Amino acid sequence: MDFIEELTWRGMIHDMMPGTAEQLKKEMTTAYVGIDPTADSLHIGHLVGVMMLKHFQRCGHKPVALIGGATGMIGDPSGKSLERNLLDEETLRRNQAAIKAQLSKLIDFDSTAPNAAEMVNNYDWMKEQTFLGFIRDIGKLITVNYMMAKDSVKKRFNGEGEGMSFTEFTYQLVQGFDFLHLYETKNCKLQLGGSDQWGNITTGTELIRRKAGGEAFALTCPLIKKADGTKFGKTESGNVWLDPRYTSPYKFYQFWVNVSDEDAERYIKIFTMLDKETVEALIAEHREAPHLRKLQKKLAEEVTVMIHSREDYERAVAASSILFGGGADALKAADERTILEVFEGVPQFEIARADLEAGVPFSALCTEKASLFASKGELRRLIQGGGISLNGTKTADAEQTVTPADLISGKFLLVQKGKKNYFLIIAK
Repeated sequence: MDFIEELTWRGMIHDMMPGTAEQLKKEMTTAYVGIDPTADSLHIGHLVGVMMLKHFQRCGHKPVALIGGATGMIGDPSGKSLERNLLDEETLRRNQAAIKAQLSKLIDFDSTAPNAAEMVNNYDWMKEQTFLGFIRDIGKLITVNYMMAKDSVKKRFNGEGEGMSFTEFTYQLVQGFDFLHLYETKNCKLQLGGSDQWGNITTGTELIRRKAGGEAFALTCPLIKKADGTKFGKTESGNVWLDPRYTSPYKFYQFWVNVSDEDAERYIKIFTMLDKETVEALIAEHREAPHLRKLQKKLAEEVTVMIHSREDYERAVAASSILFGGGADALKAADERTILEVFEGVPQFEIARADLEAGVPFSALCTEKASLFASKGELRRLIQGGGISLNGTKTADAEQTVTPADLISGKFLLVQKGKKNYFLIIAK
């Protein structure tokens, strides 16, 4: 496989230095992507860079994941209008271990193949640097004029945010030094990143040229945005994380299955390993019947299985079906966490579990124990009209007895009014 051809049809190339394609055809090449370690999980915004590394390895080249331990202590000004919070070494190391565990599901670190991936932390070589040594050996090679010409610097000097500290101004030198270090120690000749990193990456290629007399290359992918122009990977509740502690597989699946048609056509190329023929066939099929959302469903399946597992994906699909006609069987199979996630935001009522022990009439449950309805008369009228369900099954008798045996996951009762109004009763 040809890396450049693969990324081109997937729409994953924004800028590329001349000679990059020729370098990759010439020999197995080492390339790196820098990853910000400010959290103990990656989020889907990181996935574009990780997918580049995954394709790179698949094409026979050697990927390096660089954890920005030192640069994480400084803060990258690219695309930011404010300085970030700085981290201590213990936190950075903990985050690094967690990130490697996530990356190991996507990239091969453990084989004996010559192109097995490596993880490095720039703190390991930056911590030995003295300020005087750095400005003597590195700072003198790059002019302030060169640094000022970078877009990420110009934007901050032109009134975006609160200006730029000296610390952030030097960021591109530190990142450039990373590239130089990896070039000298690991023969790394290519840096991959988002298009907002172009200025930092090319500072590295310039340092390699001036300090080592070598040639290195840069390739960036477009910054991913939604079709409406809003930021990719953000929801109302924040980032979509890869760690299930922060974003459950159900919510992760929901993010992908709910993207727009236009976004689904782009995302299925970028975030899955499906080949070109398969993707083109899926897109054509989707355009014939977009209401079936086959493209979104396939995208959500591929990414959820890749990041989590086939089992997590199947659970997420089952949970989703609860809201879309899955009925009683889907509810019975759901665990407590799934129920709370699926029905997050619906009215919730607590009752004493003891109230169910002897059995309670449904009408009393919904009016006296939990005030779902204003009166038993209103409830009876709705039941006669076929508009009330308990745990996914239509209710025909207002006086049917409800007992602990009816509880979903030993804790919940779900009352549905009409098609879209749900009430969750929690027995404690």
